[in-house]
Amino acid sequence: MIKPENKWKYKKYIKNVVFCLLCLGVACACLFPFYWAVVSSLRDGADLFSTDLWPARITFDNYRYVIHDETFSSSFFNSFVIATLTSLVALAVCLFAAYPLARHRFPGRKRMLMTALSITTLPHVAVLSGMFELIRILDIYNEKSALVLAYMIITVPFTLWVMTNFMNNIPKDIEEAAIMDGASQYTILMKVFFPILSPAVVTTGLLAFIAAWNEFLFALTFTQTNQARTVPVALALFSGASQHELPWGLIMAASVLVTLPLILLVVVFQRRIISGLTAGSVKG
Repeated sequence: MIKPENKWKYKKYIKNVVFCLLCLGVACACLFPFYWAVVSSLRDGADLFSTDLWPARITFDNYRYVIHDETFSSSFFNSFVIATLTSLVALAVCLFAAYPLARHRFPGRKRMLMTALSITTLPHVAVLSGMFELIRILDIYNEKSALVLAYMIITVPFTLWVMTNFMNNIPKDIEEAAIMDGASQYTILMKVFFPILSPAVVTTGLLAFIAAWNEFLFALTFTQTNQARTVPVALALFSGASQHELPWGLIMAASVLVTLPLILLVVVFQRRIISGLTAGSVKG
């Protein structure tokens, strides 16, 4: 007969094993597409249609072709510039907008926050025609600035909402102490709040960068030449030796190269990201 305490230990052990297996299954499901992209990028010719988990013959010809392709290099640079500018502008705008929304109470405050949150639920195609008309009026079609402006619709509402919630969790005593020392609101925001908000700034900035880096519809609509095209559009326009051929090897190699910067950013800023995601979850 199993003792009650041993029975409880067995149940706990079984639960831990099931939980670990579940986590392992989720991790495999998430990582397998990237693994298959890497494996496919190392194949060539007829080997691309093989179902082996590892290629019989490894070749780096796909990477050599993609790296030396001027169109891909130009699009990669454009994506980096546009995503960086988008994240910086979104952070600058939302940092100054979130301060009054978080620290002051005025009529329409909640309505503004709910409007920002509701904008994040809109599909991109819903604002496509209006944004196209605005870009046409500003005469910035096929320019990097057109994409930066368009990406503000994607990044600003989410960044504003997150930054406002983070500022709400900062104790008022800190702000009151700075006011007693004669600090202006600009000084409080930049020298008192900004260091405290650094995890939130890194987290929201990285999310804005990823959103701008991966966006396809606006980049396809508002650009026409390689002067301003981004990587997602360049990948969609890859062509094979004939019009009936899709160069899967080149596409997979380019996809891996495009994904690596995002992985590198997450690895470098992982501590800041974790701090930003968990900040404000516990009070006391």
